[in-house]
Amino acid sequence: MTCSRSRRPKLVAFLTLAIGLGIGSLFAQTPPAAAAPPPPPAPTLEQRIAGLEAYMGNGDPSAALKVGPKDKDGNATIPAGLTTSSVGVAGPGHNGFMMICTALVLFMTLPGLALFYGGLVRTKNVLSVMAQCLGIAGLVTILWWAFGYSLVFGKSFNSPFLGGTEYFFMKGVDSAPNTDYAFWVSQNVFSMYQLMFAIITPALIVGAIAERLRFSALLAFVGAWMFLVYFPLAHMVWGSTGLMNGVWNAGASIKAIDFAGGTVVHMSSGWSALILCLILGPRMGFGKTPMPPHSLVLCMVGTGMLWVGWYGFNAGSAVAADGVAANAFTTTTLATAVACFTWAGLEYFIRGKASVLGFCSGAVAGLVVVTPCCGFITSNSAMLVGVLAGAVPFFACTKLKGMLKYDDALDTFGVHAVGGTLGAFLTGFLATPSVNSNLSTNLKDVVGKSLLLEQVKAIAITLALSIVATVIIAYVVKAILGLRPDAEAEQQGLDLSDHGEEGYIYESKS
Repeated sequence: MTCSRSRRPKLVAFLTLAIGLGIGSLFAQTPPAAAAPPPPPAPTLEQRIAGLEAYMGNGDPSAALKVGPKDKDGNATIPAGLTTSSVGVAGPGHNGFMMICTALVLFMTLPGLALFYGGLVRTKNVLSVMAQCLGIAGLVTILWWAFGYSLVFGKSFNSPFLGGTEYFFMKGVDSAPNTDYAFWVSQNVFSMYQLMFAIITPALIVGAIAERLRFSALLAFVGAWMFLVYFPLAHMVWGSTGLMNGVWNAGASIKAIDFAGGTVVHMSSGWSALILCLILGPRMGFGKTPMPPHSLVLCMVGTGMLWVGWYGFNAGSAVAADGVAANAFTTTTLATAVACFTWAGLEYFIRGKASVLGFCSGAVAGLVVVTPCCGFITSNSAMLVGVLAGAVPFFACTKLKGMLKYDDALDTFGVHAVGGTLGAFLTGFLATPSVNSNLSTNLKDVVGKSLLLEQVKAIAITLALSIVATVIIAYVVKAILGLRPDAEAEQQGLDLSDHGEEGYIYESKS
Protein backbone atom coordinates (compact mmCIF):
# COMPACT_ATOMS: atom_id res chain seq x y z
CA MET A 1 0.00 0.00 0.00
CA THR A 2 1.43 3.42 -0.95
CA CYS A 3 0.84 6.93 0.31
CA SER A 4 -1.22 9.19 -1.80
CA ARG A 5 0.44 11.99 -3.67
CA SER A 6 -1.33 14.56 -1.53
CA ARG A 7 0.37 13.28 1.58
CA ARG A 8 3.91 13.26 0.18
CA PRO A 9 4.63 17.02 0.38
CA LYS A 10 3.43 17.07 3.97
CA LEU A 11 5.70 14.16 4.87
CA VAL A 12 8.72 15.74 3.19
CA ALA A 13 8.06 19.05 4.97
CA PHE A 14 7.73 17.26 8.31
CA LEU A 15 11.00 15.36 7.85
CA THR A 16 12.80 18.49 6.75
CA LEU A 17 11.60 20.38 9.81
CA ALA A 18 12.60 17.53 12.15
CA ILE A 19 16.07 17.29 10.69
CA GLY A 20 16.51 21.03 10.89
CA LEU A 21 15.40 21.16 14.53
CA GLY A 22 17.73 18.27 15.42
CA ILE A 23 20.73 19.91 13.80
CA GLY A 24 19.87 23.22 15.41
CA SER A 25 19.60 21.71 18.86
CA LEU A 26 22.93 19.96 18.33
CA PHE A 27 24.71 23.22 17.57
CA ALA A 28 22.86 24.95 20.37
CA GLN A 29 24.28 22.46 22.88
CA THR A 30 27.87 22.89 21.66
CA PRO A 31 29.62 25.63 23.68
CA PRO A 32 31.44 28.26 21.70
CA ALA A 33 35.17 27.73 21.33
CA ALA A 34 37.10 29.37 24.17
CA ALA A 35 39.19 32.29 23.15
CA ALA A 36 42.94 31.48 23.16
CA PRO A 37 44.71 33.11 26.11
CA PRO A 38 46.95 35.95 25.14
CA PRO A 39 50.66 35.08 25.04
CA PRO A 40 52.64 36.09 28.12
CA PRO A 41 54.31 39.45 27.78
CA ALA A 42 57.90 39.45 26.64
CA PRO A 43 60.46 40.18 29.36
CA THR A 44 61.56 43.76 29.62
CA LEU A 45 65.04 44.87 28.72
CA GLU A 46 65.80 45.26 32.42
CA GLN A 47 64.71 41.68 33.09
CA ARG A 48 66.81 40.32 30.25
CA ILE A 49 69.88 42.21 31.47
CA ALA A 50 69.25 40.96 35.01
CA GLY A 51 69.17 37.38 33.67
CA LEU A 52 72.53 37.93 31.97
CA GLU A 53 73.98 39.36 35.18
CA ALA A 54 72.73 36.30 37.07
CA TYR A 55 74.61 34.10 34.61
CA MET A 56 77.81 36.11 34.94
CA GLY A 57 77.61 36.01 38.75
CA ASN A 58 76.41 32.39 38.99
CA GLY A 59 73.17 33.58 40.58
CA ASP A 60 69.50 32.66 40.42
CA PRO A 61 68.13 33.53 36.93
CA SER A 62 64.53 33.62 38.18
CA ALA A 63 65.46 36.73 40.18
CA ALA A 64 65.39 38.55 36.84
CA LEU A 65 61.60 38.26 36.88
CA LYS A 66 61.46 40.61 39.86
CA VAL A 67 63.06 43.39 37.88
CA GLY A 68 60.66 45.59 35.95
CA PRO A 69 57.71 47.97 36.33
CA LYS A 70 56.53 48.79 39.84
CA ASP A 71 52.95 49.00 41.09
CA LYS A 72 51.52 51.96 43.00
CA ASP A 73 53.09 50.64 46.23
CA GLY A 74 56.55 50.38 44.68
CA ASN A 75 56.59 46.57 44.43
CA ALA A 76 57.89 44.80 41.33
CA THR A 77 55.11 43.51 39.09
CA ILE A 78 55.51 40.05 37.59
CA PRO A 79 52.95 39.41 34.81
CA ALA A 80 51.38 35.94 34.90
CA GLY A 81 53.31 33.39 32.91
CA LEU A 82 56.33 35.62 32.38
CA THR A 83 59.63 33.81 31.90
CA THR A 84 62.98 34.83 30.57
CA SER A 85 65.14 32.88 28.19
CA SER A 86 67.65 32.30 30.99
CA VAL A 87 65.34 30.32 33.30
CA GLY A 88 65.87 26.56 33.17
CA VAL A 89 68.65 26.79 30.59
CA ALA A 90 72.26 25.75 31.18
CA GLY A 91 74.87 28.47 30.74
CA PRO A 92 77.45 27.50 28.11
CA GLY A 93 80.49 28.74 30.03
CA HIS A 94 79.64 27.07 33.33
CA ASN A 95 78.52 23.92 31.52
CA GLY A 96 81.72 23.74 29.50
CA PHE A 97 83.83 24.28 32.61
CA MET A 98 82.08 21.42 34.40
CA MET A 99 82.49 19.04 31.47
CA ILE A 100 86.24 19.75 31.52
CA CYS A 101 86.34 19.22 35.30
CA THR A 102 84.46 15.93 34.87
CA ALA A 103 87.08 14.70 32.42
CA LEU A 104 89.86 15.82 34.79
CA VAL A 105 88.43 13.87 37.72
CA LEU A 106 88.16 10.73 35.58
CA PHE A 107 91.77 11.42 34.54
CA MET A 108 92.69 11.16 38.23
CA THR A 109 91.59 7.52 38.34
CA LEU A 110 92.31 6.50 34.76
CA PRO A 111 95.22 6.72 34.26
CA GLY A 112 96.50 8.78 37.24
CA LEU A 113 95.72 6.54 40.22
CA ALA A 114 96.28 3.38 38.16
CA LEU A 115 99.83 4.49 37.31
CA PHE A 116 100.56 5.86 40.79
CA TYR A 117 99.52 2.63 42.50
CA GLY A 118 100.82 0.48 39.66
CA GLY A 119 104.32 1.87 40.05
CA LEU A 120 104.34 1.24 43.80
CA VAL A 121 103.58 -2.49 43.68
CA ARG A 122 105.87 -5.30 42.58
CA THR A 123 106.14 -6.26 38.91
CA LYS A 124 103.94 -9.34 39.28
CA ASN A 125 100.98 -7.27 40.52
CA VAL A 126 101.07 -4.15 38.34
CA LEU A 127 98.23 -5.24 36.05
CA SER A 128 96.06 -6.34 38.97
CA VAL A 129 96.04 -2.80 40.34
CA MET A 130 95.16 -1.36 36.95
CA ALA A 131 92.42 -3.97 36.43
CA GLN A 132 90.97 -3.11 39.84
CA CYS A 133 90.77 0.58 38.89
CA LEU A 134 89.11 -0.28 35.58
CA GLY A 135 86.71 -2.77 37.17
CA ILE A 136 85.65 -0.27 39.81
CA ALA A 137 85.06 2.40 37.15
CA GLY A 138 82.69 0.10 35.27
CA LEU A 139 80.85 -1.29 38.29
CA VAL A 140 80.32 2.07 39.99
CA THR A 141 79.06 3.65 36.76
CA ILE A 142 76.34 0.99 36.48
CA LEU A 143 75.32 1.45 40.12
CA TRP A 144 75.34 5.24 39.76
CA TRP A 145 73.10 5.14 36.67
CA ALA A 146 70.64 2.73 38.25
CA PHE A 147 70.42 3.97 41.85
CA GLY A 148 73.38 5.98 43.11
CA TYR A 149 72.71 9.42 41.69
CA SER A 150 69.14 9.34 42.95
CA LEU A 151 70.08 8.04 46.40
CA VAL A 152 72.64 10.83 46.79
CA PHE A 153 71.02 13.83 45.09
CA GLY A 154 67.33 13.00 45.08
CA LYS A 155 65.01 14.25 47.81
CA SER A 156 61.77 12.25 47.57
CA PHE A 157 62.60 10.45 50.84
CA ASN A 158 62.89 13.85 52.56
CA SER A 159 65.54 12.12 54.67
CA PRO A 160 68.84 13.36 56.12
CA PHE A 161 70.44 9.99 55.29
CA LEU A 162 69.39 9.10 51.72
CA GLY A 163 68.01 11.06 48.78
CA GLY A 164 65.14 9.41 46.94
CA THR A 165 63.95 7.31 44.02
CA GLU A 166 62.96 10.00 41.54
CA TYR A 167 66.15 9.72 39.48
CA PHE A 168 66.44 5.92 39.39
CA PHE A 169 67.86 4.82 36.02
CA MET A 170 68.56 8.50 35.34
CA LYS A 171 64.86 9.24 34.83
CA GLY A 172 64.43 12.94 34.03
CA VAL A 173 68.15 13.65 34.24
CA ASP A 174 68.46 15.80 31.15
CA SER A 175 70.23 18.96 30.03
CA ALA A 176 68.12 21.31 32.15
CA PRO A 177 69.75 22.36 35.45
CA ASN A 178 68.72 20.83 38.75
CA THR A 179 68.42 24.09 40.67
CA ASP A 180 68.81 22.32 44.02
CA TYR A 181 72.53 22.18 43.12
CA ALA A 182 73.28 24.51 40.22
CA PHE A 183 71.45 27.22 38.29
CA TRP A 184 73.63 27.08 35.19
CA VAL A 185 74.92 23.51 34.82
CA SER A 186 72.94 20.75 33.09
CA GLN A 187 71.80 18.06 35.47
CA ASN A 188 73.23 15.32 33.25
CA VAL A 189 76.63 17.04 33.36
CA PHE A 190 76.36 17.47 37.14
CA SER A 191 75.48 13.80 37.52
CA MET A 192 78.50 12.73 35.46
CA TYR A 193 80.76 15.02 37.47
CA GLN A 194 79.58 13.45 40.71
CA LEU A 195 79.97 9.98 39.17
CA MET A 196 83.71 10.57 38.90
CA PHE A 197 83.89 11.18 42.66
CA ALA A 198 81.98 7.94 43.21
CA ILE A 199 84.50 6.08 41.01
CA ILE A 200 87.73 7.31 42.59
CA THR A 201 86.62 6.91 46.22
CA PRO A 202 86.52 3.09 46.38
CA ALA A 203 89.50 2.94 44.00
CA LEU A 204 91.60 4.59 46.72
CA ILE A 205 90.98 1.55 48.95
CA VAL A 206 92.99 -0.54 46.50
CA GLY A 207 96.23 0.94 47.82
CA ALA A 208 95.91 -0.61 51.26
CA ILE A 209 95.04 -4.13 50.13
CA ALA A 210 97.21 -4.29 47.01
CA GLU A 211 98.81 -7.60 46.04
CA ARG A 212 96.59 -9.82 48.20
CA LEU A 213 92.85 -9.34 47.49
CA ARG A 214 91.12 -11.37 44.80
CA PHE A 215 89.56 -9.39 41.96
CA SER A 216 86.09 -10.92 42.38
CA ALA A 217 86.16 -10.25 46.13
CA LEU A 218 87.10 -6.62 45.54
CA LEU A 219 84.18 -6.03 43.17
CA ALA A 220 81.75 -7.67 45.60
CA PHE A 221 83.11 -5.57 48.45
CA VAL A 222 82.90 -2.32 46.45
CA GLY A 223 79.35 -3.01 45.28
CA ALA A 224 78.11 -3.39 48.84
CA TRP A 225 80.32 -0.57 50.16
CA MET A 226 78.79 1.94 47.76
CA PHE A 227 75.30 1.31 49.17
CA LEU A 228 76.28 1.14 52.84
CA VAL A 229 78.94 3.86 52.97
CA TYR A 230 79.35 6.11 49.94
CA PHE A 231 75.75 6.80 48.90
CA PRO A 232 74.49 7.61 52.43
CA LEU A 233 77.58 9.64 53.35
CA ALA A 234 77.57 11.65 50.12
CA HIS A 235 73.91 12.52 50.65
CA MET A 236 74.48 13.47 54.27
CA VAL A 237 77.25 15.91 53.28
CA TRP A 238 76.15 17.20 49.85
CA GLY A 239 72.46 16.30 49.43
CA SER A 240 69.91 19.10 49.65
CA THR A 241 68.29 17.42 52.68
CA GLY A 242 71.55 16.03 54.06
CA LEU A 243 72.25 15.63 57.76
CA MET A 244 75.64 17.38 57.57
CA ASN A 245 75.14 19.80 54.66
CA GLY A 246 75.68 22.94 56.69
CA VAL A 247 76.17 25.24 53.70
CA TRP A 248 72.90 24.62 51.85
CA ASN A 249 70.52 22.75 54.16
CA ALA A 250 69.13 25.21 56.70
CA GLY A 251 67.66 22.29 58.63
CA ALA A 252 70.88 20.27 58.85
CA SER A 253 71.31 18.77 62.30
CA ILE A 254 75.10 19.00 62.01
CA LYS A 255 76.32 22.28 60.51
CA ALA A 256 79.50 20.83 59.02
CA ILE A 257 81.17 21.78 55.72
CA ASP A 258 83.16 19.76 53.19
CA PHE A 259 83.98 21.57 49.98
CA ALA A 260 85.27 18.70 47.82
CA GLY A 261 85.35 15.48 49.79
CA GLY A 262 87.48 15.33 52.94
CA THR A 263 84.90 13.18 54.72
CA VAL A 264 82.99 11.78 51.74
CA VAL A 265 86.03 10.68 49.73
CA HIS A 266 89.25 10.53 51.75
CA MET A 267 88.13 9.68 55.27
CA SER A 268 85.61 7.08 54.14
CA SER A 269 88.03 5.28 51.82
CA GLY A 270 91.07 5.68 54.10
CA TRP A 271 89.48 4.32 57.27
CA SER A 272 87.73 1.53 55.35
CA ALA A 273 91.08 0.65 53.77
CA LEU A 274 92.71 0.27 57.19
CA ILE A 275 89.97 -2.05 58.45
CA LEU A 276 90.01 -4.15 55.29
CA CYS A 277 93.80 -4.57 55.34
CA LEU A 278 93.66 -5.62 59.01
CA ILE A 279 91.00 -8.24 58.23
CA LEU A 280 93.01 -9.49 55.25
CA GLY A 281 96.26 -9.68 57.15
CA PRO A 282 99.71 -8.81 55.80
CA ARG A 283 101.17 -9.90 52.48
CA MET A 284 103.20 -13.08 52.39
CA GLY A 285 106.72 -12.22 53.52
CA PHE A 286 105.75 -8.82 54.93
CA GLY A 287 108.50 -7.58 57.22
CA LYS A 288 110.89 -10.27 56.02
CA THR A 289 111.05 -9.96 52.24
CA PRO A 290 111.88 -6.59 50.62
CA MET A 291 108.89 -5.21 48.70
CA PRO A 292 110.14 -2.00 47.04
CA PRO A 293 108.15 -0.18 44.32
CA HIS A 294 108.91 -1.69 40.95
CA SER A 295 108.79 1.64 39.04
CA LEU A 296 109.09 5.06 40.66
CA VAL A 297 108.92 6.46 37.13
CA LEU A 298 105.31 5.27 36.80
CA CYS A 299 104.64 6.54 40.32
CA MET A 300 105.95 9.99 39.42
CA VAL A 301 103.93 10.12 36.18
CA GLY A 302 100.82 9.06 38.07
CA THR A 303 101.43 11.72 40.71
CA GLY A 304 101.61 14.42 38.07
CA MET A 305 98.34 13.22 36.56
CA LEU A 306 96.69 13.21 39.98
CA TRP A 307 97.85 16.76 40.65
CA VAL A 308 96.55 18.03 37.30
CA GLY A 309 93.28 16.13 37.57
CA TRP A 310 92.75 17.36 41.13
CA TYR A 311 91.99 20.84 39.82
CA GLY A 312 88.80 19.37 38.39
CA PHE A 313 88.18 17.72 41.74
CA ASN A 314 88.60 20.88 43.83
CA ALA A 315 87.89 23.85 41.56
CA GLY A 316 85.03 21.96 39.93
CA SER A 317 83.32 21.53 43.29
CA ALA A 318 82.22 25.15 43.00
CA VAL A 319 79.92 23.82 40.22
CA ALA A 320 80.58 27.00 38.23
CA ALA A 321 83.44 28.91 36.67
CA ASP A 322 83.27 31.62 39.33
CA GLY A 323 85.34 33.27 42.03
CA VAL A 324 84.91 30.37 44.45
CA ALA A 325 86.40 28.02 41.84
CA ALA A 326 89.27 30.44 41.31
CA ASN A 327 90.01 30.47 45.04
CA ALA A 328 89.91 26.67 45.23
CA PHE A 329 92.29 26.48 42.27
CA THR A 330 94.74 28.81 44.01
CA THR A 331 94.66 27.23 47.45
CA THR A 332 94.99 23.75 45.94
CA THR A 333 98.16 24.77 44.11
CA LEU A 334 99.77 26.39 47.15
CA ALA A 335 98.98 23.66 49.66
CA THR A 336 100.05 20.86 47.32
CA ALA A 337 103.39 22.40 46.39
CA VAL A 338 104.23 23.23 50.01
CA ALA A 339 103.29 19.73 51.22
CA CYS A 340 105.38 18.16 48.46
CA PHE A 341 108.39 20.21 49.54
CA THR A 342 107.76 19.67 53.27
CA TRP A 343 107.61 15.87 53.08
CA ALA A 344 110.84 15.67 51.06
CA GLY A 345 112.46 18.25 53.36
CA LEU A 346 111.68 16.13 56.42
CA GLU A 347 113.23 13.14 54.67
CA TYR A 348 116.36 15.16 53.97
CA PHE A 349 116.76 16.31 57.57
CA ILE A 350 116.02 12.87 59.07
CA ARG A 351 117.67 10.57 56.53
CA GLY A 352 120.00 12.83 54.61
CA LYS A 353 118.24 12.27 51.27
CA ALA A 354 115.05 13.60 49.70
CA SER A 355 113.42 10.80 47.69
CA VAL A 356 111.22 10.97 44.62
CA LEU A 357 108.71 8.82 46.50
CA GLY A 358 108.75 11.43 49.27
CA PHE A 359 107.99 14.25 46.84
CA CYS A 360 105.15 12.19 45.32
CA SER A 361 103.70 11.23 48.70
CA GLY A 362 103.88 14.82 49.93
CA ALA A 363 102.08 16.13 46.84
CA VAL A 364 99.23 13.63 47.23
CA ALA A 365 99.00 14.38 50.97
CA GLY A 366 98.74 18.10 50.22
CA LEU A 367 95.96 17.46 47.72
CA VAL A 368 94.09 15.33 50.25
CA VAL A 369 94.31 17.72 53.19
CA VAL A 370 93.34 20.83 51.24
CA THR A 371 90.35 19.15 49.59
CA PRO A 372 87.69 19.81 52.27
CA CYS A 373 88.72 23.43 52.82
CA CYS A 374 90.06 24.69 49.46
CA GLY A 375 86.92 26.70 48.66
CA PHE A 376 86.68 28.22 52.13
CA ILE A 377 90.20 29.40 53.04
CA THR A 378 92.64 32.15 52.11
CA SER A 379 95.96 31.72 50.34
CA ASN A 380 97.87 32.26 53.60
CA SER A 381 95.83 29.54 55.27
CA ALA A 382 96.65 27.26 52.34
CA MET A 383 100.35 27.66 53.11
CA LEU A 384 99.74 26.47 56.69
CA VAL A 385 97.67 23.58 55.38
CA GLY A 386 100.56 22.61 53.11
CA VAL A 387 103.08 22.48 55.96
CA LEU A 388 100.80 20.35 58.15
CA ALA A 389 99.84 18.13 55.19
CA GLY A 390 103.50 17.42 54.54
CA ALA A 391 104.34 16.72 58.19
CA VAL A 392 101.42 14.85 59.81
CA PRO A 393 100.87 12.16 57.12
CA PHE A 394 104.68 11.81 56.88
CA PHE A 395 104.90 10.71 60.49
CA ALA A 396 101.78 8.53 60.10
CA CYS A 397 103.40 6.67 57.21
CA THR A 398 106.94 6.44 58.57
CA LYS A 399 106.43 6.13 62.34
CA LEU A 400 102.86 5.08 63.17
CA LYS A 401 102.80 2.34 60.55
CA GLY A 402 106.04 0.87 61.88
CA MET A 403 104.88 1.02 65.49
CA LEU A 404 101.55 -0.73 64.84
CA LYS A 405 102.94 -3.07 62.14
CA TYR A 406 99.87 -3.09 59.89
CA ASP A 407 100.41 -3.81 56.19
CA ASP A 408 98.92 -0.76 54.48
CA ALA A 409 100.70 -1.60 51.23
CA LEU A 410 100.66 1.82 49.56
CA ASP A 411 99.94 4.06 52.57
CA THR A 412 96.28 4.69 51.84
CA PHE A 413 95.52 5.03 55.54
CA GLY A 414 98.48 7.28 56.33
CA VAL A 415 97.72 9.67 53.47
CA HIS A 416 93.97 9.55 52.91
CA ALA A 417 92.51 8.66 56.31
CA VAL A 418 94.94 10.72 58.39
CA GLY A 419 95.11 13.48 55.77
CA GLY A 420 91.35 13.62 55.21
CA THR A 421 90.68 13.75 58.95
CA LEU A 422 93.28 16.50 59.37
CA GLY A 423 91.73 18.48 56.52
CA ALA A 424 88.22 18.22 57.93
CA PHE A 425 89.53 19.39 61.31
CA LEU A 426 91.50 22.33 59.85
CA THR A 427 88.41 23.43 57.90
CA GLY A 428 86.74 24.18 61.23
CA PHE A 429 89.60 26.54 62.13
CA LEU A 430 90.33 28.23 58.82
CA ALA A 431 87.05 28.64 56.89
CA THR A 432 86.03 32.27 56.39
CA PRO A 433 83.06 34.01 54.72
CA SER A 434 85.46 36.61 53.30
CA VAL A 435 86.52 33.96 50.78
CA ASN A 436 83.16 32.25 50.25
CA SER A 437 80.04 34.28 50.97
CA ASN A 438 77.93 31.11 50.87
CA LEU A 439 79.13 30.48 54.42
CA SER A 440 76.90 33.36 55.47
CA THR A 441 73.74 31.77 54.05
CA ASN A 442 73.03 29.30 56.86
CA LEU A 443 76.24 29.40 58.89
CA LYS A 444 76.70 33.03 59.92
CA ASP A 445 76.27 32.09 63.58
CA VAL A 446 78.53 29.01 63.28
CA VAL A 447 81.66 29.97 61.30
CA GLY A 448 84.36 31.26 63.62
CA LYS A 449 82.45 30.04 66.65
CA SER A 450 81.20 26.46 66.91
CA LEU A 451 82.17 25.23 63.42
CA LEU A 452 85.05 23.16 64.79
CA LEU A 453 82.65 21.23 67.02
CA GLU A 454 80.39 20.57 64.03
CA GLN A 455 83.38 19.27 62.07
CA VAL A 456 84.27 16.90 64.92
CA LYS A 457 80.72 15.54 64.84
CA ALA A 458 80.99 14.93 61.09
CA ILE A 459 84.36 13.22 61.55
CA ALA A 460 82.89 10.91 64.21
CA ILE A 461 79.92 9.90 62.04
CA THR A 462 82.18 9.25 59.06
CA LEU A 463 84.50 7.09 61.17
CA ALA A 464 81.67 5.07 62.68
CA LEU A 465 79.91 4.46 59.37
CA SER A 466 83.08 3.54 57.47
CA ILE A 467 84.46 1.20 60.12
CA VAL A 468 81.26 -0.65 61.04
CA ALA A 469 80.10 -1.10 57.43
CA THR A 470 83.53 -2.30 56.31
CA VAL A 471 83.69 -4.95 59.04
CA ILE A 472 80.25 -6.27 58.09
CA ILE A 473 80.86 -6.29 54.34
CA ALA A 474 84.34 -7.81 54.58
CA TYR A 475 83.24 -10.76 56.70
CA VAL A 476 80.17 -11.42 54.53
CA VAL A 477 82.28 -11.43 51.36
CA LYS A 478 84.89 -13.59 53.09
CA ALA A 479 82.21 -16.14 54.03
CA ILE A 480 80.67 -16.25 50.55
CA LEU A 481 83.58 -15.78 48.13
CA GLY A 482 86.74 -15.68 50.18
CA LEU A 483 89.01 -12.65 50.19
CA ARG A 484 92.54 -13.85 49.47
CA PRO A 485 93.95 -16.06 46.75
CA ASP A 486 95.68 -19.23 47.86
CA ALA A 487 99.34 -19.07 48.82
CA GLU A 488 100.56 -20.33 45.46
CA ALA A 489 98.54 -17.74 43.51
CA GLU A 490 99.65 -14.91 45.77
CA GLN A 491 103.27 -15.97 45.41
CA GLN A 492 102.88 -16.16 41.64
CA GLY A 493 101.25 -12.73 41.52
CA LEU A 494 97.72 -11.53 40.88
CA ASP A 495 98.47 -10.53 37.29
CA LEU A 496 98.60 -14.18 36.27
CA SER A 497 96.27 -15.72 38.87
CA ASP A 498 93.40 -13.22 38.41
CA HIS A 499 93.89 -12.01 34.84
CA GLY A 500 96.13 -14.45 33.00
CA GLU A 501 98.43 -11.66 31.85
CA GLU A 502 101.81 -10.18 32.67
CA GLY A 503 102.65 -6.51 32.82
CA TYR A 504 106.16 -7.05 31.51
CA ILE A 505 107.48 -9.80 29.24
CA TYR A 506 111.23 -10.03 29.03
CA GLU A 507 112.45 -11.83 25.94
CA SER A 508 115.75 -13.61 26.23
CA LYS A 509 118.43 -12.70 23.74
CA SER A 510 119.25 -15.45 21.28
